Amino acid sequence: MKNVTDSFVSLVHWPFAGSFGFNTDILATNPINLSVVIGVLIFFGKGVLSDLLDNRKLRILNSIRNSEELQDGAVERLEKARARLRKVEIEADQFRVNGYSEIEREKLNLINSTSKTLDQLENYKNETIHFEQQRAINQVRQRVFQQALQGALGTLNSCLNKELHLRTISANIGIFGAMKEITD
Repeated sequence: MKNVTDSFVSLVHWPFAGSFGFNTDILATNPINLSVVIGVLIFFGKGVLSDLLDNRKLRILNSIRNSEELQDGAVERLEKARARLRKVEIEADQFRVNGYSEIEREKLNLINSTSKTLDQLENYKNETIHFEQQRAINQVRQRVFQQALQGALGTLNSCLNKELHLRTISANIGIFGAMKEITD
């Protein structure tokens, strides 16, 4: 190990002109070292750097292409949606117009139906009134007939005596007997 440290120590003592050694002047050696390092990096790293840049460029182009395809798809869907919207608006207008005409038609139908129903009810009312009048007239007739019959029976009973009564019964039996013979 002593030989290795001696060799480094002996390098420091070498003369500067025409020989190889370490230059300890930082200002003089820095640009040279940097240019050597940059040259080596450019020489050896040029392929890697160009590959990285090419890959990045391809990814950016693919992203742009995908974005354009997505944009085209979105524009197409937007146009379809606009077409559907126009169609739906037209249908809505037709429904609105048809709805108004349907409402008017239903309104007229309802008015006509109500008018017919009112006419029928008026006819039923008139028939009911006529029926009740006929019934009242028939009841009055029956009462008048019953009263007339009772009056006639009362008059007959007061005027009839037994002999007249027997003659009337015999005459009626004779009439019924003659009717029986005719029917046989």
